[in-house]
Amino acid sequence: MTAPSGPAPTLVRVFTQRFSSTRRGARLARCLVMVELHDWGIPHRTPLSEDAERIVAEFTANAVTHGHAAGRDFELKLTLLGGVLRIEVSDARRERRPALQPHAHQAEGGYGLRIVDAVSADWGVADRLIGKTVWAELRTSSG
Repeated sequence: MTAPSGPAPTLVRVFTQRFSSTRRGARLARCLVMVELHDWGIPHRTPLSEDAERIVAEFTANAVTHGHAAGRDFELKLTLLGGVLRIEVSDARRERRPALQPHAHQAEGGYGLRIVDAVSADWGVADRLIGKTVWAELRTSSG
């Protein structure tokens, strides 16, 4: 029997989980991302895993703080396809959209999206039927 010719199949990895829209839910999401990335062959404390952790921390904190709606969870989705790791966090508040803020001298907040913008290849916001999804993409070295 001969092997089929052509390009090798592309491995796609996906992790999706809903979390309570609480600070504890945000922490759990961040921890589970680190475990999942490790299982996918992206070790803890590598630049890619640390950037992913920063993005998840920012997006989940925003979902809990600004996207919370009573009785609604937030959803985290990771997709690893080719050379891109896509991180998505969805919440129930479409009208509360994240935006980069101008630098404010001695501000106590507002820097999270600047970090996301600095470490990601791209990021944005998409509407859903209920709520919105905030996403970011990181390039992997294997892509």
